[in-house]
Amino acid sequence: MGTVNACVKRGYITVASLIAILSGLLLAITLFSHGHFHEDEEIERVLPGLQVMYATSIITILLVTTGLYGICKRKKWMLICYIVGMTLCCMLLSVLDLQGVAARPKLVEDIRVHYSGLLHFSNASKEDLEGIGEIQTELQCCGISQGYQDWGYNISESCLCVEGAVHPCVAAPRNSSLFENTKTDEPIMIYKEPCIIYLAMYALFALDVLLGIILGTILLWVLSVVLCGVTLCQMNRKEDTPAVVYSPEAKAGNYSVLIDDAEVT
Repeated sequence: MGTVNACVKRGYITVASLIAILSGLLLAITLFSHGHFHEDEEIERVLPGLQVMYATSIITILLVTTGLYGICKRKKWMLICYIVGMTLCCMLLSVLDLQGVAARPKLVEDIRVHYSGLLHFSNASKEDLEGIGEIQTELQCCGISQGYQDWGYNISESCLCVEGAVHPCVAAPRNSSLFENTKTDEPIMIYKEPCIIYLAMYALFALDVLLGIILGTILLWVLSVVLCGVTLCQMNRKEDTPAVVYSPEAKAGNYSVLIDDAEVT
């Protein structure tokens, strides 16, 4: 069995340890998220994603443990299991990443369809209206698709522009509910743009961040597979050992004196 280069071995151990730490963090985040959504009504919607996170983190930890033990104990079959397992995981993540890229154009349309039933807010429940109000306050927008016109006469107070607002504002119509209890002629400023623009923007940003994390994970896993493959190749390499040749001339005591005893004294 050949000798493994020290730099390659340390590099593999470092990368594999980093993968193990990240996988442990992913498992902790998954457990926390599962506990957070455990009694929530949306648990059925997020459960498939949690299952994928569970499987990814646990399988990765097991593979990294196998690879680290294999390189420390010089077990070739463990390194082979690590290479095969991590390669399959990289292929799976690559497919998920490509699906995420392909889903970017459809994401905006899905958001629009999701809120299309709330246009003009005539059939929206109290919970939906409260949720929309929170969105308007946080994103500094008004309405979903058509701006303040979605509210009709009863424009929500969450549409009111705050001091130092980042997004553009416009004067509210005089025949709206905002002027019922006011006697001033000064205009009341509300947010101009609908929330669908910012909802789509933040959703795309979150998706891009997720895809970037997946891509970085794939590159880190590929690096560990390459280092593990180099390590395995070095272990399979045969070391050159000098051949032992017997010579009948090599007799014990067959030496010649270089100096005389008289010269020494």
